[in-house]
This record gives sequence, C-alpha cells and structure tokens, in this order.
Amino acid sequence: MRRIIIVAIAKNFVIGRANGDMPWDVKEDFEHFKKTTMGYPILMGRKTYNYFQKPLKGREHIIITRDPNFDPHFPEVKVFNNIEEGLKYAETIPKDRMFILGGGEIFKQVLEKDLADEMIISHLDFEAEGEVHFPKFDESKWEITDRDRRAQFEIVYYKKK
Repeated sequence: MRRIIIVAIAKNFVIGRANGDMPWDVKEDFEHFKKTTMGYPILMGRKTYNYFQKPLKGREHIIITRDPNFDPHFPEVKVFNNIEEGLKYAETIPKDRMFILGGGEIFKQVLEKDLADEMIISHLDFEAEGEVHFPKFDESKWEITDRDRRAQFEIVYYKKK
C-alpha cells in the first residue's frame, strides 16, 4: 500500500491554526482533495479530525491521538495511539494507497520516520496566518514526478527516491 501525504501549504509553510482551523478557503483545492482521497483510507491526528467535525464520506478514517479517552463519536472511525499502529491497521484494508492528512505533528513524525512513499502538495500562491507549519523536508530524498498549475496554487507530486 502506497502511503501518500496530501497537504496544502502556504508560501510561509503554514498549514493551519493551533485550534485546528484552516486559515484559507480555496474551493478548487478542496475539490482536488476530495477527488484524490475519495474511496481510500485517510490517516490524521485528532485535531485534524475535529476540524472536519464528522467523518468524510467515502473514506475510512484512522485517527492518531495520545488521548486514551478520545471518542470520535462514530463507531466506524478507528482510533490508535501512534502512527505505526494506524499504518499497520491501514495495511489490512484492501486498497493500493492511503492518504496522510496531517496535521503538523503527524507530518513531522511521518517524515522523520521515513513512513511516506509519496507526497501531493498544493503549494498555495499566498502566505497565511497560522501557528501550524509543514515541516522542512530533505528535498534530495524526493523527486518531482508531475506538476499541475491551478488558479491559486500548484499541485506538485513527489515520489521518494
């Protein structure tokens, strides 16, 4: 199963606010996100899950949290205490790929532990206010396989070398 980070990043590397909110509303990027992830498992941290407020349709949810009492309020949502357990569970799902949605701490761990095979990054054409940043990554470990220019951003597809 291919493990793919999918994220939108402002020019100043902001990906969100500390309270879990998105600091922008770019409809075309949300449409790209939905089309790309539909039908596949998605792994995210608790704050990212709380941002959505309920499970996204057509995708199996895997939530990572250190809170042993976290209740996702939907029995179909799977909760794990670390990324490795969540990824191990994802491997049991008969799909060829899964998506890692963040937030910042999840991305940091996935990149530090070298757990992603690909990245799909929407590089936004503007800076944003927010406290959560996408971690710097070693670009020499990744090759760009495709680019797709849109009105307010460019989608860049990366594959691990």
